[in-house]
Amino acid sequence: MSLVNLSNVAKSYGAWTVFQGLDLDVPEGARIGIIGPNGAGKSTILRIVAGTEPIDAGSVTRRRDLVISTLPQHVPGDERTPVATVLAARPDVAEIDAELRGLEADLAKPEVTGDLDRMQRVLKRQEAALERWVAVGGPGLDGQARTILLNLGLHEEDLDGPTRVLSGGQRKLVGLAGCLIRDPGVLLLDEPETHLDAAKRALLERLVGEFDGAVVTVSHDRYLLDETVSLIAELDKGALTLWPGNYSAFAVAKEIALKRQQQLYVAQQKEIARLEEAIRRFRHWAHIVVDERHIKQARNKQRQIDRMEKIERPVFERKAMALSLRSGARGGQKIVQLRDVSMAFGDEPVLRDVGLVVMRGERVGIVGENGAGKSVLGRILEGALAPTSGQRWAGPSIRFGYLGQGAEIEPAGRTPIAFVRAEKPMLEDEAVKLLGRFLFRYDQMRQPVGDLSGGERTRLLFLLLMLSGANAMLLDEPTNHLDIESMEVLEDAIEHYDGTVIAISHDRYFLDRIPDRIVEVAGGRVIEHAGAYTEWLQAAPA
Repeated sequence: MSLVNLSNVAKSYGAWTVFQGLDLDVPEGARIGIIGPNGAGKSTILRIVAGTEPIDAGSVTRRRDLVISTLPQHVPGDERTPVATVLAARPDVAEIDAELRGLEADLAKPEVTGDLDRMQRVLKRQEAALERWVAVGGPGLDGQARTILLNLGLHEEDLDGPTRVLSGGQRKLVGLAGCLIRDPGVLLLDEPETHLDAAKRALLERLVGEFDGAVVTVSHDRYLLDETVSLIAELDKGALTLWPGNYSAFAVAKEIALKRQQQLYVAQQKEIARLEEAIRRFRHWAHIVVDERHIKQARNKQRQIDRMEKIERPVFERKAMALSLRSGARGGQKIVQLRDVSMAFGDEPVLRDVGLVVMRGERVGIVGENGAGKSVLGRILEGALAPTSGQRWAGPSIRFGYLGQGAEIEPAGRTPIAFVRAEKPMLEDEAVKLLGRFLFRYDQMRQPVGDLSGGERTRLLFLLLMLSGANAMLLDEPTNHLDIESMEVLEDAIEHYDGTVIAISHDRYFLDRIPDRIVEVAGGRVIEHAGAYTEWLQAAPA
């Protein structure tokens, strides 16, 4: 049975057409993952499913009385507590609560207590309101909100403070709790992995697996898509293509389909070339000897070409930017070493007695819960942060390149062209060509970097890294803000990079592909594990 159906839907913003003729069916129990480049319109589809975004053409049907909950990309904080924020997601209960308080106030009025008939009418209304309150789960709602929040990993002490002091990941969990307390038939998740560490992402996977209703997820987390969806909806250039299976199945099927398309394209191009050569010959003969048959044959061959359903040339390289990383000086065998390093901020210790050595050419993945001290360890390794005690040694010819997780670039008023030319002296047209390879439009190249999106700033930072000639790179959440195709480009570039890479990440797919060693930060200590993320996870105690 279908819960939501989109049929022949079109959506535009001014002159920009997001998509046309889009079809999507969300049946009971569906697990759908929507993927596509940044700006393709994935979040727009979620809003259309939810009914918060109007359409220009087509139709949207929803099952009567269907409850749809949406988790947005960003959940802001305010003065409300997490419990109050979750309860606000049930305005139906709040409305009955307000009605009951009003009836209680009426019962205390002298004009009601002095009039038996009037009091009975108020009592009857109160009884009906109480029945409705019980029916919608009012009596246990506060406890249910607390239970959901605790099950999602928040601590008891977090529940009674303002949400503005919570981390981005914690606020995301509060938003998710608000979705769940509505007991929805369809749960819409817009990049739910944002700000969540690996443990919370694993919890999210279990929650989606146990959820009774349908789930539609927009995500760049390939591991999450592998574990939670059974249908991939690929949105690209305004068209939605459905692929059965999870992300890994989609990747294989897409590659096979592209190869088949390539075969058909080559065969068709050969046939077109044969027909065009025949047309040329017939026209040549008609020019030499005036014969209507030659002209008719040329026209017939042209009609054959015109009637063909043209096969598009397939694009095998699912690359969003032309990234090529090369190191500068080779450097020595040992890149950086920490001896008995400790770090504290005031009276708060973050790292204690850390010993760590990184060798040339290694790919090191740093993992741990949010707040464990991963970024602090990274900045100490890079040399940007001096430890409270202990020693840091780095090779004399080692030059670190750094990418922070916030993708911030200062000064914000400077243009991408100016940044590129400052990193490496070159003519302006050379800088324009480089930025074009990284998918920057000409107008974007000349606008302040502060006006760029997070993904655009990340692409610019990668370009600057490429130009820097660094022989060791410290990447803090490098896949943040990138779509899946751009992530794969980054991973390909890192695999071919001849320098050293230290990457802090929660992206489990990235951690399985890139690192040959995992460094776990927990409880102020650093524990090393040989192998990639899955090997570390399997070896970790339950």
